[in-house]
This record gives sequence, C-alpha cells and structure tokens, in this order.
Amino acid sequence: MGRIPLISGNWKMNLNHFEAIQLLQKLSYELRSHNFDSVEVSVHPPFTNIRSIQTVIDADRMLFKLGAQNCHFEPSGAFTGEVSPAMLKKLDVDFVIVGHSERRGLFGEANEMVAAKASAVFSHGMVPIVCVGESLEERENGQAEVVVEAQIRESLAGLKRDEMSNVVVAYEPIWAIGTGATASPSDAQEMCSHIRSTLASMHAPAAEKVRIQYGGSVNASNVNELMSMPDVDGALVGGASLEAASFARIVGYEDA
Repeated sequence: MGRIPLISGNWKMNLNHFEAIQLLQKLSYELRSHNFDSVEVSVHPPFTNIRSIQTVIDADRMLFKLGAQNCHFEPSGAFTGEVSPAMLKKLDVDFVIVGHSERRGLFGEANEMVAAKASAVFSHGMVPIVCVGESLEERENGQAEVVVEAQIRESLAGLKRDEMSNVVVAYEPIWAIGTGATASPSDAQEMCSHIRSTLASMHAPAAEKVRIQYGGSVNASNVNELMSMPDVDGALVGGASLEAASFARIVGYEDA
C-alpha cells in the first residue's frame, strides 16, 4: 500500500530546552545511519522547547519531523495559556498530536473539540495525529470497538476528503499508557483493522492511505512484533522516547 511507517516521540511535560537539545543531538547520533525515507521520525517536545529544537534541526540539517503535543483550534484570540496552530506553523511544525487520552481525561476534551483541533491543524498546513483508545473498563465490558469507532467518527467528522487521506490516527488503549502493559500484537492489529474499516465506511479511498500508529508502553522489546501487523503503520512512543538509545532501537526496528 506504500504507507511509510511513522515513529513519533511524545516527550510530554519533560525536559527543559537545554535537556531537549541534548536529547535530540544524542538521538541524531544514534540514528546517523537511519534511512528516514523508509521510517519517518517525529519528535514532539513541550511548547517551551519547540523553537530550540527547530533551530537545531535546521542548523544541523537533521531529518526529523518536528511535532507539537497539542494546540488550540482558533488562530488567535483571548485564550490565555493556549498556543494556536498558526503559531506552530511559523515554527515549521509538521505534526500536531490532538485528542491524546491525557487531554481527554485530565482536561475534559470531547470528540467535538478534537475534531475542531484536527481541522485547524490541517487548515494551517500541518498534519494532526488523532489519538483514540478505550479504558480498561470499556475493554472488559466488551465496548472497546464501539468506543473507538465513535471516537474516530466524531473526531474526524469535520475533515475534508483530501484531509481524510493524510490524517494520522494513533490507537492508544488507555490501560496501556505508561503502565508497562501493552496490547498484544493480535489485539493491536484487531483494533487497527477495525479503525481502518471505520475509515473505509467514512471515505473508502482514504482508508488504505491513512497511517495508524499504535501507542501504549511501546519499547524496543515489543516494537518488532507490533510493527509486523499489517494495519500497524508506526508507533506513538512516550517514556521510551526520552532516552536516545532506547528510542533509536524502536525507530530502527527494521534492522533488529
């Protein structure tokens, strides 16, 4: 299908800008032989570090894609403490994570807000990574597919047809984020296949083009099996992306 895998490092609320630069430089060294055409890599530092990381990427001609962890859906206005997609675009950001479970759970972001953010990211020339995933209770009650399908339909509701083909979806079961628990490769494939079927019902031509990442305690030990699944096109990596060698091993899974 020609889907280029995308491995994304979500640094969350970690690292000051000096530490972020050091991590990026170490990662660049670890991946000095990596073929970025075969596996794309994005790094998502906190807002306070984006300018510093952009400068290093540009100055050293690194091939990393620059990402953000969130944004507001308005281009400007009286939204104290928020960062707009227009601001991110000026910093040459490529990808913006929207709808992460921590944003949904801790900050009350509903599917409608996620949809507004995804549309805003596209309208400013960037690509949203739209996160979906079920809780442990929802999975144990047999509701996982229903919950995730509703998140997909409602979170992508405002996208245009060409945008549907370019969006990135990250399936992150909430029960696996930061817990050390990981969905089995077959579980990940089953849900990612369901996501692709849902996308096909929304806009069939887009379904085979959309990259679907898996996230949730991804590490160097489990990435190979996860990436061998036909509908898993990458990974959204949290804690393991904060250490250069471990993240490099995840990115280089093809060579392991």
